[in-house]
Amino acid sequence: MKDLADREAEAARPSLYGPRLWLQVQHLLLNLPLGIAGFVLTVVTLTVGLGLALTVIGLPVLAAGLAGSRWLGSVARRRARHALGSDVAEPGPLTPARTGVAGRIVAGLTDSLSWRSAVYGVLLLPWGIIGFALTLVLLIVGWPVLPWAIGGLAALDRMLVGSLLCPNALTVRVRELEDDRGAVVDTAAADLRRIERDLHDGAQARLVALAMDLGLAKEKLGEAGTADEVAAAARMVDTAHGEVKLALQELRDLARGIHPAVLTDRGLDAALSAVAARCTVPGGVRVHVDLDGTDRPDAAVEGIAYFTVSELLTNVSKHSGAHSATVDVRRAGDRLLLVVQDDGHGGADRGRGSGLAGLAERVGAVDGVFAVESPAGGPTSVTVELPWRTRAARG
Repeated sequence: MKDLADREAEAARPSLYGPRLWLQVQHLLLNLPLGIAGFVLTVVTLTVGLGLALTVIGLPVLAAGLAGSRWLGSVARRRARHALGSDVAEPGPLTPARTGVAGRIVAGLTDSLSWRSAVYGVLLLPWGIIGFALTLVLLIVGWPVLPWAIGGLAALDRMLVGSLLCPNALTVRVRELEDDRGAVVDTAAADLRRIERDLHDGAQARLVALAMDLGLAKEKLGEAGTADEVAAAARMVDTAHGEVKLALQELRDLARGIHPAVLTDRGLDAALSAVAARCTVPGGVRVHVDLDGTDRPDAAVEGIAYFTVSELLTNVSKHSGAHSATVDVRRAGDRLLLVVQDDGHGGADRGRGSGLAGLAERVGAVDGVFAVESPAGGPTSVTVELPWRTRAARG
């Protein structure tokens, strides 16, 4: 039995001379022809473009050469991911600040990745020659050390690709901010549509009905000549009074949905306790808030935390089948941690229209973290981590 287990373990262990090694060998051998092509393209176009930079056609030729280098860089990144297992990120598309041909030329000439790709195109030729020669020698006479030697050459190739063809930190951050801005704009637009819908279908409709009832009551009172007619007018006024109460309640609910006054006045503890009290979970919601009331997080962070917990508890009430739920809020350094748990049937998933994706986008807009753990059969735990101070406040 022991021998059988050892053989199974050996079979499951990846072979030193397996497919990964030959992918790396192929990659290193192909570096030479690709290096020749990249060197010729880069040197010719950049030399011609720089030489004619004072003429009309010089800058367009230079921009075209840099665009070609950028394309070769994208090919190199795909090759590195496929053959070397590199996790080099793919940069976003080159976006001109201005429209037209001049805008595209300026964008190409000022793009740092294009210039780094040109440097890579030049360096790939000598590196391709070295890698090609060493790989051939290893294939012929270096079989005992082939996996380790090829692994070392592949590591150097990954370093070359990562140092020259990776988008820099500023570019990555700008892309993240653009995505966050899009999420914030979409969330704000959705909130505006919700407010408009609630006003149109709720309070506005009740106020219209109220105006009509009061108008009819006024006519009744003007025409009332008997006690029955006066009583009928009084009943209409009483109905209108009930409509006023309902309209006021709907306006309060709408105002609470925009930004609850209790959150501004008393902080997260009181605001989340009010949300928990309105939750329809049979066993109730236990809220534990461990925060220093003298040092509150930014108003934007408090608002996101409040609406996130409110939406999560709404999901618990509608979809989880839970008997009880808990909300824990505390501070950890410069972060605000929220954990919402329930004992429902689980299976919550961002991609199934449960609203979790929208919450994750809202949390991510302030560099927060949104994690869901909801195995089938439950329980469900949602952890939210938010910055105590937003970047705007820190700046």
